Amino acid sequence: MASANREMAVYCFDTLVSHYNNEESPPPAFDDANHPLFVTWKKIVNGGEPRLRGCIGTLEARRLISGFKDYALTSALRDRRFPPIQPKELPFLQCTVSVLTDYEDAEDYLDWEVGKHGIIIEFTEPVTNIKRNATYLPEVPAHEGWTKIEAIDSLVRKAGYDGEITDAVHRRIQLTRYQSTLFSMHYSEYLSYVKATRGLVPAINGTSKPATAFS
Repeated sequence: MASANREMAVYCFDTLVSHYNNEESPPPAFDDANHPLFVTWKKIVNGGEPRLRGCIGTLEARRLISGFKDYALTSALRDRRFPPIQPKELPFLQCTVSVLTDYEDAEDYLDWEVGKHGIIIEFTEPVTNIKRNATYLPEVPAHEGWTKIEAIDSLVRKAGYDGEITDAVHRRIQLTRYQSTLFSMHYSEYLSYVKATRGLVPAINGTSKPATAFS
């Protein structure tokens, strides 16, 4: 079973930098495997609280190398909640890679632990019978300080339901819980890694700072 690691986060940064430069990214330095996965980009300015800039992944297992390559770009450039990340934002970015494991069908919508489980909810709206679904990664409810009910109700809204959230709605929820490993890396740490392992710092087309070689 694979766990999220530094090399996966490096590969996501490599993929984004190579996209801006219209070139092939360096080969990954981690073993391939089949897992669901997510890539999360956050922006940190002046030491403030990290702000989400994109988070997209898949709840279906897929090859990690192709998956991180695809979702590094999709989450950075095509998360409809945010404008695409621009090259000038790179110095402020933090990348978090998540590898999802241990899927289990819960007994009910409260059969999970905050801080331990990610949750997937599926339900049909009471009147229209429209099918809805959404997920939160394990770290989200804990970071927000939510109770289980608050997390579930927020997820119901995230799924697109705008009606009254009643006990009847709660009882319609089918919940799948899962666990994950994650690894976070700031762009400055990425630069240090590249300098140490490749002897240069990547440059971005259209910026004033070229790649610098180190002896």
